[in-house]
Order: sequence, then C-alpha cells, then structure tokens
Amino acid sequence: MIDIKLLQRDFENVATALKRKGVAQEILDNLKSISEDAKQKRQDMENVTAEQNKLSKEFGRYKKEGLDIAPLQENINNLKANKQTLEDEVRVLEENLTAIALGVPNMPDANVPDGADEDENIVLSVIGEKPEFSFEPKEHWDLDNGWIDFEKGVKLAKSRFAALRGDGARMERALINYMLDFNRARGFEEWYVPFMANSNALQGTGQLPKFEDDLFKIEGEDLYLIPTAEVSLTNLVNDEIIPSEELPMLLTSYTPCFRKEAGSAGRDTRGLIRQHQFDKVEMVAITQPSQSDEIFEKMVNCASDLLTSLGLPHQKVQLCTGDLGFSAATTIDLEVWLPGQNKYREISSISNTREFQSRRAKIRYKDGKKNILTHTLNGSSLAVGRTLLAIMENYQNEDGSVRIPDVLKKYMQ
Repeated sequence: MIDIKLLQRDFENVATALKRKGVAQEILDNLKSISEDAKQKRQDMENVTAEQNKLSKEFGRYKKEGLDIAPLQENINNLKANKQTLEDEVRVLEENLTAIALGVPNMPDANVPDGADEDENIVLSVIGEKPEFSFEPKEHWDLDNGWIDFEKGVKLAKSRFAALRGDGARMERALINYMLDFNRARGFEEWYVPFMANSNALQGTGQLPKFEDDLFKIEGEDLYLIPTAEVSLTNLVNDEIIPSEELPMLLTSYTPCFRKEAGSAGRDTRGLIRQHQFDKVEMVAITQPSQSDEIFEKMVNCASDLLTSLGLPHQKVQLCTGDLGFSAATTIDLEVWLPGQNKYREISSISNTREFQSRRAKIRYKDGKKNILTHTLNGSSLAVGRTLLAIMENYQNEDGSVRIPDVLKKYMQ
C-alpha cells in the first residue's frame, strides 16, 4: 500500500509518480481530499483532547478549593462528546482512505522508463545463441510426440487446462526438482506451502481487493486457490517483526498456480502459454531497504543463469511504467526464445515492491529500538510449463521428438 503519511506530506510528488503508473486524476483528487480531511479532523481531535486534559486538572483544584464545579463539569462533558464525534469522523475518513489506497498501485522507481504498454519496454541484454534448424521449427502444440493432451484437459476441466503424459509429465517433474535444487544452491531456502490462501494473505501481497475477479474462490470459505507462491512465501512473516540479523530471507517454493485470466480473453488460447492451472517455482526475498537492490540483481541473475544452464536463449527486459504490475516498483522480465513462434516470450518476471507489500502485510524488522518496514521481492524461477514448451521448441527434431538438455538427464532417469 502507498504511504499515507507521505501522501499527506508530499502529495504533488506522490501524485506525479502515481500518474506515471496510470492512476486517474479523479482518484488522486479523492485521495487528497479525504487525506486532508482526515489530517485536519485528527488535529481537531488532538486539540480537544488537550483542552479536556487541561480542564480535568482544573477540576481537582476546583474541588479542593471549594469552587463551583458545575460550569467546569459541563465544559468537560461537552469536550468529551465533541471528542467522541471527532473520533468517529476520523475513523470513517481513515477507513475510506485505506479502502481507496488498497486499490492504488505502487509508485514506480524513478529510473523506470515511461511507456504506455509492453511495446515500450527496453531490452537490456540478449543471452545465448538461437538454435538453427535444417527444417521449419514447429510450435509446441504441433509437435507430434504425445507429451501434451489438450483434449483430455478440456474433458477433465475446461478450456485452458492441459494434461501431460509420458516424457512430458516426467520432464515437468524433472524441471521442478532441478529448479528447486538450482535455487537452493544459490542460497534460497526451500519451502512447501499450502496451495490455498486466505483473504488477509492475498490483501497483503496486493491481489485483493483489486484483482479478485482473477482468483478462484473456495465457496463458503475465506480461501482462494493461490495465483502464485509469492502470496504464501511473503505472508510467512505477515504481521511479524523480524530480527535484523535474520535478513535477508531468501525463499523458494514449488506450487501449482491458479488464475482465471479474467483480463486476457482471446490471448494465447492455444498451447501452454496462458493456462488456468500451471506449475511454477518461485523466489521471494524479505530484505532491509539497503539490501534490496543487490538482492534484486541476485534474483534476476539466478533466473537468467537457470535458463542458460538449460541451454535456452533469452533476453532481459526492463518493463516500462505502463507494463509494470500493481505491486511492483521495478520489474525485469526474462523472455525466452521460442523458435516455433519466432519470438521471445515472457518466462520469468522479477520485481522489487519496496515497502508496498510490507506496509499492507505489516512485515517489519527490528533495527535497534525501531521497527522498520522491510522490502519484499519476488520472481518466477521459473514458470515450469513455459520452460517445458521452450525446451520442446528449442530442442525439437524434425520427426517431432525432443532432445533432453544435459542438466536434466539425471532428473529424467
């Protein structure tokens, strides 16, 4: 959540930053009006409290000196009633302010490039050589090897579900184990977490309330199927104060992810690119502010090196403001080369949310006598289904068979 105190103290700069993220002027004006009203009402309440305390001290003196206390008592009672009215007004204003703020995205870092959409993202570097083929490479859904059965996925669930069989299923499992081992070797502690989360956890990482339409809700329960392990891993320390010596916390986990893809009608309807259920190995970091830029680079390099180890050419892309996610202050995407599509496609997204999620989830660390908000970071390492299809396309043979990357061979035994 954005910093309400900063909003009240430096509204113009906050508004300028939020406009870069596409926040409408009407919302900004509403935020400003309510925050100013809340600030003034709170000051009025504090003034009344100070006056009430002053008269209460006088009350004892009046009684001791035998003075008429009736007028003083009346003033104290009036102040008490006025204070209660102001407290109620402040509570309502601050609740309204919080409700609006929960739907406002994070401010982008100053060095994030301005842009309207993904077409204005900036390629930072290209890693690896694209494979050459003596034949026309196919897209993964056209490879005749029986790895993916889309019809069975529809039969069991509905469209945008798929079933894997044989070597396809084995490679999915091999990739999960390989990714977890790779991340553990880079210092990330492995966790196994629930595949459901409550509304408090989802609010903490920013999926609720704004993106509820994209979540699968469990009927009759305060539970949702998780859209990413970022939710579970980040909220392991929800409403906690972490000893500073325990930071940074580097975490990794495999989970299936569930998304309605409510805003993607008509996009990537074929293949494994955009499914309602997919596997992912996630990285999350909880850090002190001074550590977060270094950890961000570590996470980007971890995911990039993982792709390199699999022999998959890819590029690092800095997202512009128009393509930046709701909670992110800065994001670097990794896009893997898909020869069948003859283009790069996103396979990992690494984001630094700064204090945004920690403020929502109340994640703090102890620095001397002070409790300070942590920074939180998250990133895919990697989306397993997209890695599977990238291997299928980059390692395909003319007859539809697929070679196994060397690092995966022992995981496929």
